Amino acid sequence: MKVSVFGLGYVGCVSAACLASMGHEVIGVDVNPVKVDLVNDGKAPVVEERIGELIADVVRSGALRATGDVREAIQGSEVSLICVGTPSEPNGSLCTTYLERVTEEIGAALADLGGRRDRQTIVFRSTMLPGTCLNLLVPILEKCVGGTAGVDFGVAVNPEFLREGTSVRDFFDPPKTVIGELDPASGDAVAALYEGLPGEVFRVPVPTAEAIKYADNAFHGLKIGFANELGAVCQALGVDSHQVIDVFLADRKLNISPAYLRPGFAFGGSCLPKDLRSLVHAAQRADVAVPILSHVLPSNSAHLQRAVELVERTGRRRVGLFGLSFKPGTDDLRESPLVELAERLFGKGYDLRIYDANVNLSRLLGANREYIETRLPHLAQLLAKSVEEVLDHAEVCLVGTRDPAVLSALPHGGGTTLIDLIHLPDAEARRAEPGYMGLAW
Repeated sequence: MKVSVFGLGYVGCVSAACLASMGHEVIGVDVNPVKVDLVNDGKAPVVEERIGELIADVVRSGALRATGDVREAIQGSEVSLICVGTPSEPNGSLCTTYLERVTEEIGAALADLGGRRDRQTIVFRSTMLPGTCLNLLVPILEKCVGGTAGVDFGVAVNPEFLREGTSVRDFFDPPKTVIGELDPASGDAVAALYEGLPGEVFRVPVPTAEAIKYADNAFHGLKIGFANELGAVCQALGVDSHQVIDVFLADRKLNISPAYLRPGFAFGGSCLPKDLRSLVHAAQRADVAVPILSHVLPSNSAHLQRAVELVERTGRRRVGLFGLSFKPGTDDLRESPLVELAERLFGKGYDLRIYDANVNLSRLLGANREYIETRLPHLAQLLAKSVEEVLDHAEVCLVGTRDPAVLSALPHGGGTTLIDLIHLPDAEARRAEPGYMGLAW
């Protein structure tokens, strides 16, 4: 099929490359000319496992190219995937500005082309609250096109279930495929995109598809918060939280999946925090009490604060932080708990050095760069070029990454305090060493 993908961030870039590798003819679209040029040069605009080789291959074969011209992309495709960001507004509500803008541009392009083309199917892959598609985006399309959704053009919602760091793997081996279809023909077009991939396919009403992503992400956030709170309580009572969780997870009938249920550091990233905020905001507007969901983010923030308090407890001022992106193997800094931790420590006057092999200021683009410039504008002076530079500087080291280069260099005992945020592979052995501190174990 001929496919256009709007938005070349993590979801769009991976979706475009993977679809192209499946034999589809794909055009990527982005307002950022740097991203367009990178893709056309066969380079990935994001750091992600396997994405670099995949983009190089599909660009070389001619299956993928990129443009900033919306009309060109619409003219050259029959299905359009919308993968633009839906960040949080200051009050926690969902920001639909980018969704509305790209919808208007696609509608205008369809109107310009008129009857000179077959029916286009517009597929929204961005995360959005139930009602956004039918009540906001479809009316925009119908007004711009001058036609009827489901008749003159197709509309569907196709949420993604891609985890940063393993998103290429997740694309080809999805837990499920969800298609919110306005009409059967729209659903057929989306189903054809993923033909041959494993996993169950759910064809559901559009609002159901919108809600499924929130159900998933709210539950994922809840599971992480639960495990971390339990870990903190166990630590205070002198109980090994990982032994407790091991037994808890042995019950496959009642205690569901083990995914995320390991005491560790706070959660973050571009999905869980904003989706929890927007879901709680929507519930409040509807006068529906959600006391558990509304306390997941405060619980997460309190867990992050525990790391700050461990540093304070040492009485030392020179601090090193290993890891900055919200997930290993990526350069995504948006709502990274490690960025928040760095911000809090820097604000308290600690002499901080940070090392993350995947974070290079000169390569950060778009929302990633905007986020870090807003939250931690002094990052350039804090970033170290090597693991050794951080170790030479720090009296206290916080470990928030499983980078092999970091793990192999971490000292044993000695004068450096080691604060473990991730439950290191050798945490059990280190627990007996002087200077080792586990966050919740």
